[in-house]
Amino acid sequence: MIDATANIDPRAVVDPDAKIGPGVTVGPFSVIGPKVEIGRDTWVGPNVVINGPCRIGVENKIFQFASVGELPQDKKYAGEDTWLEIGDRNVIREFCTLNRGTVQDRGATTVGNDNWIMAYVHIAHDCVVGNNTIFANNVNLAGHVFIEDFAIIGGASLIHQFCRIGAHSFVGMGSAVAKDVPPFMMVSGQPAQPHGLNSEGLRRRGFTAETQLALKRAYKSIYRRGLTVDKALAEIAEASAADPAVAQLVEFVRQSERGIVR
Repeated sequence: MIDATANIDPRAVVDPDAKIGPGVTVGPFSVIGPKVEIGRDTWVGPNVVINGPCRIGVENKIFQFASVGELPQDKKYAGEDTWLEIGDRNVIREFCTLNRGTVQDRGATTVGNDNWIMAYVHIAHDCVVGNNTIFANNVNLAGHVFIEDFAIIGGASLIHQFCRIGAHSFVGMGSAVAKDVPPFMMVSGQPAQPHGLNSEGLRRRGFTAETQLALKRAYKSIYRRGLTVDKALAEIAEASAADPAVAQLVEFVRQSERGIVR
């Protein structure tokens, strides 16, 4: 079903089973497959391929040559009906590839709202991307990766499967990340190593001086005092009770299954 206000170029191919919302634009030579839903005022440029099952929210911009909702690159995949779900106001630049999920995990790959996804980014099956993230060019996420809100990943970085990248963290360009990156941290290198707090990001997002100081103290306990992770968490327990950001950091580290970058 195509809304009457949608602007579909006559050279595009749209499956009759697709649902195209009001104000959607689809450029020339783009292909929209069955079981695809595209929300209001989303712009799909030329030569984009979108396959379903796939739900795309409102006011997104998807640039030329992107492949959205294609089959997962997983040898276990056997044709199951899995999903790609994209929220609102995302920018997906040229040659990005976003794959659907697998039944071995959640059955869906999920991208939230207001994300900036630059050219040649790959988001593999079963990844979960939060809100307000930035992926620079050529970032590659393996399967089952979890990216929390406001994380920034530098160009040509590689994220190992099942890793978690914490909120407000910063991964420097060309990094190879094989363990979890705690919230608010800055890491880089191959393998990625910690390099302090993402202080500039915290300042830009309005974290108070008191919270930044508490996070710096927590960072020193985890990374600079030679303590085990358990002893470091015990040392900052009082600060975590007093500051929600420190509590968020502690909870992330406690829940880490792969271990944290150290």
